[in-house]
Amino acid sequence: MTTNPAPPIPARTGRLAQDRLLIAVLLAVAAVCWWLTLRSDMAMDAALAGFLLAWLAMMAAMMLPAVLPAVRLYARASARTAAPTPFFLAGYLLVWTSLGVPAYLAWRVVSPAVMDGEAWVGRFAGVALLVAAAHQLSPLKDVCLSRCRTPLGMFLRARGNLRNPLTAVRLGAGHAAYCVGCCWAFMLVLVAVGVMEPLWMVGVAGLIFAEKVLPFGKRVVRPAALLLAATGLLLLVAPHLLSTLTTA
Repeated sequence: MTTNPAPPIPARTGRLAQDRLLIAVLLAVAAVCWWLTLRSDMAMDAALAGFLLAWLAMMAAMMLPAVLPAVRLYARASARTAAPTPFFLAGYLLVWTSLGVPAYLAWRVVSPAVMDGEAWVGRFAGVALLVAAAHQLSPLKDVCLSRCRTPLGMFLRARGNLRNPLTAVRLGAGHAAYCVGCCWAFMLVLVAVGVMEPLWMVGVAGLIFAEKVLPFGKRVVRPAALLLAATGLLLLVAPHLLSTLTTA
């Protein structure tokens, strides 16, 4: 009777070292993006290109820790049967950047009103929060969050040769699309309060990470919906409080 030999310890050690290096690199990139975002002083005369760079830095800061499990899963496949991991990450960058175009158009309208403390923008933020609360309880949120938390099924259903860089980009963009389906309402809230508000960004990033990565993530969804709804109703009744809830 013969038994299969255990994998060589050096090979497992090498994979563990690569996994740790990937985590360290992505978290370092996220940290740099947080630094750039918090230092950003977005002016109303900023062109689309400048806004998109700032938006991409913000998205990377907030989203990279949350998509880390999916990137790690792909990286393990790329060691043998798939294109290098940067091609997979490029799919996220394309989706995040494209999301910045409608955000820019909305920001051009909302940002000066936030700066001037106009009442209508407080009500708009209240509506955005109520939309986000409703989205939290929607079937779309449930489906997209499930795909974000367990991406293996999407990888198994992937069409095309994963050794092809374009296939890897498309797969990354596909997973990023589920992330957008899960979090688009949070992005709407950020636009409504002025895009680069540090406290709101930290709160939204923490919520996104909890929902997508932590073991109890799905149990966060409903309490978050209640908090979003309560804040939204408060701003509808007292829109002037938006200036208290932001640093603008």
